[in-house]
Amino acid sequence: MTLPHQLPGPNADFWDWQLQGSCRGEASDVFYHPDGERGRARQRRELRAKAICASCPVLQECRRHALAVAEPYGVWGGLSESERLTILRKIERKQPVAV
Repeated sequence: MTLPHQLPGPNADFWDWQLQGSCRGEASDVFYHPDGERGRARQRRELRAKAICASCPVLQECRRHALAVAEPYGVWGGLSESERLTILRKIERKQPVAV
C-alpha cells in the first residue's frame, strides 16, 4: 500500500501553464480536426489555431509539452500534428531541429 507521503505532488504544478494559454476558452474544434477533414478546410482551421498560438504567453511551454509527450492530435504550441511528427522524427535521427 502506498503511504500518503510517498504520493507524487499535485498535478497542478505540471499543468498550471495551461491556465495562461490564449486557447483557454476557445472552441476546441479550432485546434482539433473533425474526422475526414482535409485540404483547404484543414489548412484554414490550422491557420486560425496558429494565429491564436502566435500571441500566446505560454507558447514555448505548450510546444515543449506536446513534443515531450508526442501529442498525437491537434495544434499545440503553434505546431500541427504533422509538424510535430516531423520534428520528433528529426530528433530520433539526431538531425538539427529549428523549433
